[in-house]
Amino acid sequence: MGQGKRHQPLEWNWPNLPVRFTQHYNYVILFVSVRFTEKGNLEVLLFTIQSKMRANNQKVYMPRDGKLISDINKAWERLEKSEHERELALRTELIRQEKLEQLARRFDRKAAMRETWLSENQRLVSQDNFGFDLQAVEAATKKHEAIETDIGAYEERVQAVLSVAKELEAENYHDIKRVTARKDNVLRLWEYLLELLKARRIRLEMNLGLQRVFQEMLHIMDWMDEMKMLLLSQDYGKHLLGVEDLLQKHALVEADIAIQANRVKAVNNNAQKFAIDAEGYKPCDPQVIRDRMAHMEFCYAELSQLAADRCARLEESRRLWKFFWEMAEEEGWIREKEQILSSEDCGKDLTGAVRLLSQHRAFEDEMSGRAGHLQQTIKQGEELVAADHFGADKICKRIQDIQAQWAALEGLSAVRKARLEEACNLHQFQADADDIDAWMLDVLRIVSSADVGHDEFSTQALVKKHKDVAEEITSYRPVIDALHEQSKTLPKEQTGSKEVQGRLAGIEERYKEVAELTRLRKQALQDALALYKMFNEAAACEVWIDEKEQWLNSMEIPEKLEDLEVVQHRFESLEPEMNNQASRVAVVNQIARQLIHNGHPSEKEIKAQQDKLNTRWSQFRDLVDLKKDSLNSALGVQNYHLECNETKSWIREKTKVIESTQELGNDLAGVMALQRKLTGMERDLAAIEDKLGELGKEGECLATEHPDQAQGIMGRLGEITGVWDEMKGTLKNREESLGEASKLQQFFRELDDFQSWLSKTQTAIASEDMPNTLTEAEKLLAQHEGIKNEIRNYEEDYQKMRDMGEMVTQGQTDAQYMFLRQRLQALDTGWNELHKMWENRQNLLSQSHAHQLFLRDTKQAEAFLNNQEYVLAHTEMPRTLEGAEGAIKKQEDFMTTMDANEEKIKAVVDTGRRLVSDGNVNADRIQEKVDSIDERHKKNRMMASELLCKLKDNRDLQKFLQDCQELSLWINEKMLTAQDMSYDEARNLHSKWLKHQAFMAELQSNKEWLDKIEKDGMQLMAEKPETESMVKEKLAALHKMWDDLESTTQTKAKCLFDANKAELFTQSCADLDKWLVGVDGQIQSDDYGKDLTSVNILLKKQQMLESQVEVRQKEVEELQSQAQVLSQEGKDTDEVDGQRRIVEKKFQQLLDPLRKRKGNLMASREIHQFNRDMEDEILWVEERMPLAISTDHGNNLQTVQLLIKKNQTLQKEIQGHQPRCDDIFERSLQVLKDDDDSLSGEGIHQRLADLRRLWAQILEETGKRHGRLEEAHMAQQYYFDAAEAEAWMSEQELYMMSEEKAKDEQSSVAMLKKHQILEQAVEDYAETVHQLSQTSRGLTAAGHPESERIGMRQSQVDKLYAGLKDLSEERRGKLDERFRLFQLNREVDDLEQWIAEREVVAGSHELGQDYEHVTMLQERFREFARDTGNIGQERVDTVNQLADELINSGHTDAATIAEWKDGLNEAWADLLELIDTRTQILAASFELHKFYHDAKEILNRILDKHKKLPEELGRDQNTVETLQRMHTTFEHDIQALGTQVRTLQEDAVRLQSAYAGDKADDIQKREGEVLEAWRTLLEACDGRRVRLLDTGDKFRFFSMVRDLMLWMEDVIRLIEAQEKPRDVSSVELLMNNHQGIKAEIDARNNSFTNCIELGKSLLARKHYALEEIKEKLLQLTDKRKDMIDKWEDRWEWLRLVLEVHQFGRDAGVAESWLLGQEPYLSSREMGQNVDEVEKLIKRHEAFEKSAATWEERFSALERLTTMELLEVRRQQEEEERKRNPPPAETQTDDASPQQR
Repeated sequence: MGQGKRHQPLEWNWPNLPVRFTQHYNYVILFVSVRFTEKGNLEVLLFTIQSKMRANNQKVYMPRDGKLISDINKAWERLEKSEHERELALRTELIRQEKLEQLARRFDRKAAMRETWLSENQRLVSQDNFGFDLQAVEAATKKHEAIETDIGAYEERVQAVLSVAKELEAENYHDIKRVTARKDNVLRLWEYLLELLKARRIRLEMNLGLQRVFQEMLHIMDWMDEMKMLLLSQDYGKHLLGVEDLLQKHALVEADIAIQANRVKAVNNNAQKFAIDAEGYKPCDPQVIRDRMAHMEFCYAELSQLAADRCARLEESRRLWKFFWEMAEEEGWIREKEQILSSEDCGKDLTGAVRLLSQHRAFEDEMSGRAGHLQQTIKQGEELVAADHFGADKICKRIQDIQAQWAALEGLSAVRKARLEEACNLHQFQADADDIDAWMLDVLRIVSSADVGHDEFSTQALVKKHKDVAEEITSYRPVIDALHEQSKTLPKEQTGSKEVQGRLAGIEERYKEVAELTRLRKQALQDALALYKMFNEAAACEVWIDEKEQWLNSMEIPEKLEDLEVVQHRFESLEPEMNNQASRVAVVNQIARQLIHNGHPSEKEIKAQQDKLNTRWSQFRDLVDLKKDSLNSALGVQNYHLECNETKSWIREKTKVIESTQELGNDLAGVMALQRKLTGMERDLAAIEDKLGELGKEGECLATEHPDQAQGIMGRLGEITGVWDEMKGTLKNREESLGEASKLQQFFRELDDFQSWLSKTQTAIASEDMPNTLTEAEKLLAQHEGIKNEIRNYEEDYQKMRDMGEMVTQGQTDAQYMFLRQRLQALDTGWNELHKMWENRQNLLSQSHAHQLFLRDTKQAEAFLNNQEYVLAHTEMPRTLEGAEGAIKKQEDFMTTMDANEEKIKAVVDTGRRLVSDGNVNADRIQEKVDSIDERHKKNRMMASELLCKLKDNRDLQKFLQDCQELSLWINEKMLTAQDMSYDEARNLHSKWLKHQAFMAELQSNKEWLDKIEKDGMQLMAEKPETESMVKEKLAALHKMWDDLESTTQTKAKCLFDANKAELFTQSCADLDKWLVGVDGQIQSDDYGKDLTSVNILLKKQQMLESQVEVRQKEVEELQSQAQVLSQEGKDTDEVDGQRRIVEKKFQQLLDPLRKRKGNLMASREIHQFNRDMEDEILWVEERMPLAISTDHGNNLQTVQLLIKKNQTLQKEIQGHQPRCDDIFERSLQVLKDDDDSLSGEGIHQRLADLRRLWAQILEETGKRHGRLEEAHMAQQYYFDAAEAEAWMSEQELYMMSEEKAKDEQSSVAMLKKHQILEQAVEDYAETVHQLSQTSRGLTAAGHPESERIGMRQSQVDKLYAGLKDLSEERRGKLDERFRLFQLNREVDDLEQWIAEREVVAGSHELGQDYEHVTMLQERFREFARDTGNIGQERVDTVNQLADELINSGHTDAATIAEWKDGLNEAWADLLELIDTRTQILAASFELHKFYHDAKEILNRILDKHKKLPEELGRDQNTVETLQRMHTTFEHDIQALGTQVRTLQEDAVRLQSAYAGDKADDIQKREGEVLEAWRTLLEACDGRRVRLLDTGDKFRFFSMVRDLMLWMEDVIRLIEAQEKPRDVSSVELLMNNHQGIKAEIDARNNSFTNCIELGKSLLARKHYALEEIKEKLLQLTDKRKDMIDKWEDRWEWLRLVLEVHQFGRDAGVAESWLLGQEPYLSSREMGQNVDEVEKLIKRHEAFEKSAATWEERFSALERLTTMELLEVRRQQEEEERKRNPPPAETQTDDASPQQR
């Protein structure tokens, strides 16, 4: 039903749209209502049929599928939906089309306005009224800029039209073709207007540039006129300071002129741009511009010439006054110095003479410096004289006076210097001789001493002192030689005097005596020192050998191991002593050989001492080797027996350990204990087996070496083997008895292996090894990756072990199973830590690998830098020009290579900085390396640039040197030519003479080459001072070579002439005569030229002839010198003089006609030039006369301006030609005076009169025309300005009278802004109208011919302006009223829409689903309410105020405004009420949801805290302490929860009172859940705190026990490890150490007490580890008792050893005393006199007293020591046991302590 209607297409065109909407409306009213009735009837009918069939108990009729009532209803719903959508679409399209029509009308209106505006502005821009001076063009420029601004501002309006057209096109407007065509038209007009504007701007800029150039030309010409007046001054100064002042002022003037040159050049360049005859727009006639340029250049050249002339005159004046001033200064200095040199004082001693000589040398230096300056001054004076200066006579006189005074001063200086030098030399000689005598007396006293020392030390001191004296004597020889040389420098009378010669002879004699005594004393000292040294060394060696031989002879090899070790230690200390003594014996032998070789007086004694020492030393070495072999043999046997005993005890101990495993069961604890023991057992058995093999080999060797003890050695080895076999059998039996526990043991073994691998792997990963190279980094990364693969391989084993461990420990509560579980947990922790460690290590290695890559690149970069530094450091300066240029090219290539490598270096630097920014572990070193590379790179760049500059400097130097070399080669080549003397034949003598003359001319021409090189050298020295020495040297060499060449050339010329003077003279005369004949024919010609060109040609020929005459005149002069030479040689004098006189006469006759002809030619050229110039000026005036007398004054402003400009140009041209005319008039006087021809004179007079008449006429006519043009220009300018003002005001009146009204606010704003702009323009235009009025009044007052017309025109302008202002004010009021209405309408609509949007939000019924949701809603609504209240109230108040203002002002739409105001206020009040209601509802919902949220969050936190409460009690003390701290922190954390629980209870009470029913029950339920969870958490915390305290005490006790046990083991090991003492001091040291151990044991008593008390307290508390604590206590007490027993035993033993060593020490001392007294008692000396007998009696009495003292010591030695008492007691007990033998078992038990 209705399917066909649903799919009919819509036609969206605007004309068909209303018809379609009407058709749709009729369709809905008629067709749909009928169909709806049919549908209802159908439903009623079906219901009726079904009801009747049910009543008849028939099967109810059901339509088939697709025809059911539900299907019909669904189809009807689809129909209604389609119809509704069609209606909406029609309405929407209808609204859109209406808007498009409005937009199209708006487009048409705007397009029409834009087209009109664009057309008017195109007409305005097409006009070129720029003006003819700078002010007018600048005014036109400003006007044009205003036009551009208006047009630029109008672009937005054009774009607005285009945007409207685009919008219509985008909306598919039906009449879009018309819109597009009109848009294109507007765009075309706009682009054309822009083109016109741009072209006008270009033309205007050209005019402005030209006028600025003209203005600049005027300024320059004015400045030049001022400068000419300054330069024509005749003041040249009255003294030197005055001249200097004038020169400084003139320098400033010249600087200004030079600066103006650039200005003139710049102005001409700028003007040249406009003087090009090209097509296109030209702001002025190019010829006019070129004329102005030429005139300005001429004036500038004239000014420059004036400046140069004045500068030359000032310089000449300065030279004169400077010369006089410098000569006066020199004269004063000479007089001053003459007084000083006249003194007779030469000094009374050496100091005075040296001081005076120093002063005289300073005077000489000053004099030499003055001499150069004086010569330069004199040279300047001579130059002034040669230049014929006006003060030449005074200059010559002054020079002669100064030269005479200077010569006298030099003579005085020489005499004074000679006297001073002689006095100084004599005083110096006497002082030096006195010093030498004093020194020799001191040295002679030292070297003549006979003391050679009494021992080695004193002799060494004397040798050292003598060595210093000998060196001093040797070094003093040059002083004496210098004295001899000094005596030679004395004057002859003093040198030969007896005093001087006697002093020298005495000094020489004493010096020889000193030298000889020095040599003798040196030899004596050396011999004495060597003898003393040998005897001392030999005596020391013999004493040491005696001592050691006595010890070796008395030593016996002991049987006990301890004694053997003591003896061995003494032998070890003997080895280094023997080495030291061997070196001393070698020194003695060497000294002895040297003394014998040198022939020492005590040679026999030396030889005997040497032989004796060598014999004793050889015997001693043999004795030592014998004793050492015996000791080593005995020590090997004892060590073997000791190792056998230790190995046997070790095997028995392990056997007991194996047997002890029988008690272990097959449960987990037993297996774990067994596993621990057997693991250690396997390692020990392998070590024991290795030890047995070593003992077997060692036993066989010892049995071979000691056959007498072989049976005992092999017997001990057999015993050990038997014990070993027994232990292996026990171990095998135990392994077989394990049975079922093997699997569990295998699991433990695998677990141990895995933990071992895990620990090893962790250790490998935790390695801190860092790679040092890239290879190592890659290797470590590969190894680390291999570890990762190994970890993956072990992962399966780890999982199996975890599964096995869980299966074994599942459901077990025994402590061992708990321990196994902890091991498995530790295994998990280790496995996880292994992965983390691997990742950390991987990161570290990656960074290291990146660092090594960076280092590799760094090395490459450093290689580049090193190469660059090497090249820069080893680049040498080439010595040739080609080498220098090659070096520069090489350096440039090198810098190119540096640029190529720069990218690599920058890449390295960037990589380093990136690594630093990424936080690499080596960031500091990387940054340092980066900074180093960057700094070196920059340094290399700088050094390369500096080297390149140096190479270029070297190239300039080499170029100079090459030029010098080329000139040197040329000079050498020419020198060969000049030195060629092959001119003996007379036939070619004249040709050689001519060639030589040409050669000399060539030299003169090439002198410029030398000057150029010298100039280059000076420039090179100025730019590069370091080359000054080399350049000066080269220049000096070149000048010398050039001077040699010139002298050689002159010599050759003289030689050529001397070779054959007569022949040469004759040929020269013939040549000159022939030349004179030819020249005479040229001079006699009457041709002086017919025009200016021919005259100039003849003048050039005349100049060439004059130059030839000058050359020939020199030859004539040379003929005179040649004739004189020939007359001296006796040749035919008359013939020679005759030839010479003939030639000279002809030559002199030639000079006068030559001068006359030149004068005639110059006069002819002057006349022709004057006629040419006068004709040119007449022609020029006639060409410009029509322009000056023209009556065309122009019909408009542009024409008048052009005519004025042309007239000004003409006037300037006339002014520029005025000097030329004046010059012609002046020259005419001279021409008429010199010209004798009357006919030509009349013609000249006639042309001069014509020129004067024409010139006066053109000056008068141009002045008159200028006045007429100015009047016409003022009138036309006024008419033009008035017309522009009327046109502008008429245009504005049309706009003001427009009745167009704004349709909306935007258009009203645009219209208002536009009117404001126009209104401001009208106000600004008042100034223009006022200026026009002033202009009209001025013209009328001046009596202008058009005064009446100007006044009428001005009144029209004033009326137009007054009417325009009235219209502007009226339209402004209408636009303001319309704009304020649209503004209020917009504000009201916006505010009502805003209120409606806010009402939707405020009327929402959403209360939130949970706490977060309601919080978000409340926050948003609170912000919404705040913003609504603040913003809305302000906006409502503003709108109300605006509406009241419009109503009060009597607006035409006041009623509508009041309705808008009332509706707005009602809507605002409704919105505020909705906001208050919504706020209260959200607050209630927030409280309820907050309670639910807090309860849930607190409950979750309590449960989370309960879950986080760990069960672990710690593996050691540190872990327990950590857990206790964590638990304390945990308890502090949950205290905050308690506060939250109490707050929740308070909220629950408050909410239960506010709510009832289900919500109240729900609140109570939530509260109960939280309280129950809180109580459970507190109980769990208390229980864990108690368990942690018990665990902490347990581990603290275990730690104390472990520390004490380890300390006791260290003490026991220290007691047992003490070495056996060798003497009393070592025993006392050991006893002191032992007492220190006792003190340490006593200090530990408190620790033992605290530990035992802690263990007892734990047992009293019934700790959960009770058995373990009890076992630790027992171990501690047993170990302590054992330690104290061992200390007591050791102490007793030390006391016995001390007593024994004390006895040995006292016995040794007593024995030494007895041996020392035996020689005295056995002596037979009784004395020879009373004194000797008395001395012997006193000595014997002293001996008896000493013997009485020693008697007590001997008595003490006779008493038995404790050791001897014990030995006696032991012997008695042995005898007792022998008499009463004990049982065998008792004997075995007693053997062990006896052995100890």
